[in-house]
Amino acid sequence: MTAVAGGAGRAAAAVTALAMVATPLARRGGGVRRLLTSAVVSGLFTSTTSLAMERWGARRAGVTAAAVTVGTAAVERVGTRTGVPFGRYHYTPRLQPQVKGVPVVVPLAWFAMAVPARETAHAALGARSTARRRVVLGAAALTAWDAFLDPQMVGEGFWVWRRQGCYRGIPFSNYLGWFVTALLVMTALERALPVDDDAEPGLVATYGAMAAMESVGFAVFFRDRVVAAVGTAAMAPIALSGAWRMLRGRRG
Repeated sequence: MTAVAGGAGRAAAAVTALAMVATPLARRGGGVRRLLTSAVVSGLFTSTTSLAMERWGARRAGVTAAAVTVGTAAVERVGTRTGVPFGRYHYTPRLQPQVKGVPVVVPLAWFAMAVPARETAHAALGARSTARRRVVLGAAALTAWDAFLDPQMVGEGFWVWRRQGCYRGIPFSNYLGWFVTALLVMTALERALPVDDDAEPGLVATYGAMAAMESVGFAVFFRDRVVAAVGTAAMAPIALSGAWRMLRGRRG
């Protein structure tokens, strides 16, 4: 089972990377980009789940993935109906399939980056890593990713905000809601996927790779220097700190 999960994870990581590279080459708002978006999220979800299975076992990782996916789908459903906790927004029909107005890939994305964010926070904290600190820093790391994600998805017309915010049309309430939701997700991960002394290197690498590819993508291909600067400033310190401490620990 571990070997199968590892092979599937590597294949999914390759699909994710290739789809991310291909995205800027496709027409904005077109059908190809919609397919590539689904490929990126599905590949990332599969890669993260496979790495989690290798570290924590298939049953524990599978149950956790399902629980986080269902839980965040519920949060998104409540969010679209009430505006809590993200602010008033709605999904357009462009990103399919959907369940009760929420695209299926959206809750998959929460788990896909939550576990890498938590493991990167664990690595970055080093000897100071405690459950409470991991929850807070992990939530910050996951919210930092949305500095890239939301502008891109809003630009593709996948969801729309009722009131325009100052950051590429996105209101501050979105990031506050992300952080609160991420705190709940990280708390669940602490109970379901207990950390080892060392963070899982593949998951730390996943977070770092996403930070690097998003930074280059927005700076060079999407040509949006504002999002490139904000997203890089948000993700890079945690990604670099986690990678540096992990490498230093291995050398030691």
